[in-house]
Amino acid sequence: MKRVYCGDISAKDDGKAVFVEGWVSELRNLGNLRFILLRDITGTIQIVAHKDKVKKEIFNRINEVTEESAISVSGKVKESKQAPGGREIVPEKIEIISKAEPSPIDVKEWSKTELPKRLDWRFLDTRRKDVAAIFKIRSSIYKNIVNFFDEEGFTIINTPKITTLGLESGSESFVVNYFGKGGVVLAQSPQFYKQMFVVGGFERVMEIGPVYRAEKSHTTRHLTEFTGVDFEMGFIRDENDIMDMVEKMIKYIISAIKERRKEELELLKIKLIIPKKIPRISMPELKKILAKQGKKLKEDDDLDAEAEKMAGEYALKEFDEEFIFVTNYPFVKRPFYHMKPENDKKGTRSFDLLWKGVEIATGAQREHRLDILQKQAKEKGIKIPKLYEDIFRYGAMPHGGVGFGLDRITQRMLNLDNVREAVLLPRDTERLTP
Repeated sequence: MKRVYCGDISAKDDGKAVFVEGWVSELRNLGNLRFILLRDITGTIQIVAHKDKVKKEIFNRINEVTEESAISVSGKVKESKQAPGGREIVPEKIEIISKAEPSPIDVKEWSKTELPKRLDWRFLDTRRKDVAAIFKIRSSIYKNIVNFFDEEGFTIINTPKITTLGLESGSESFVVNYFGKGGVVLAQSPQFYKQMFVVGGFERVMEIGPVYRAEKSHTTRHLTEFTGVDFEMGFIRDENDIMDMVEKMIKYIISAIKERRKEELELLKIKLIIPKKIPRISMPELKKILAKQGKKLKEDDDLDAEAEKMAGEYALKEFDEEFIFVTNYPFVKRPFYHMKPENDKKGTRSFDLLWKGVEIATGAQREHRLDILQKQAKEKGIKIPKLYEDIFRYGAMPHGGVGFGLDRITQRMLNLDNVREAVLLPRDTERLTP
């Protein structure tokens, strides 16, 4: 008999024989009655056995079952007002596929187990509906990001993660022992390769892939390995073209998740709001606003966590928006390849996107003029690799792009306290397993 998923059983199946498989979520022994709550990826169904109405071996076999065991059940569907979903199965055959030992974590309620232990036993943790819901939503975010960029004419690329090129801070690179060759690191971003193939004729490229940062950050927001969403586009007017694409993407994703993940959002008690128009504010202007609220930042300061939170509160109060673009970051805080405005040699044509007071993306127009790029690298005391310089020798056009963190997007969307909740198997300064 073909398997039926628990969540698909409905009134049309009343009186029919079905075959289901899954894990035992709950067991109840009420004397002459035995109950099993069976769970699979789609939902749960109740199995009920009355001592006088099922075969003796079926009734006794239930006594052998333990919670979280994998079992299969054949039986008939009947209506039941007391059962979850209004349906239950009277078993005619029960097979114990794999008997479970006592679980090392509470699989029913995540608040009863601390996060580090849950991560140690992540494959059991994800059996919970609320945890599974996080990753179903994350999966949909991933899918719709790809759909969006495909519809916008971007070529999806895959770039090396073992490289000799690091355009970010070298101190944040993981060094790789690559057959005794020196200077090999794990990629901190696909920046070099994105620019290479925008100039290489694709014009628009995007990638979703792992990013590695050897940051000694012990926060609920940082990871040493995260999933980056990067795009780059050419023949732009300025950084506003990039922000327009980001805003369009955000609206697309939130709209899709609201429509296609209603059940999971309801389970997690999340109400998503599609932005009407994401406000844009320059860093100097924002610093003046924050100063009036007692948060004083110097001209060359970046935004710290408190300042980002305050900027998020400002966006909500002034514009009724959860998002805000902060533009024109100081050059001293940005990479050498970010373009400077013509009338502001201390600023950059760059931005961060904050969601509910936390940065989820950094973007900029890149400097495509080699002579200026060389001057800016010299200003920062950086020697540009020849491979990178060569990109700009053969008809480089105005271009720019963005790097997102898929993990942090998921965290902000679902109001998770810790970004590790949004990652199946997170890596940080302490965690290398499982």
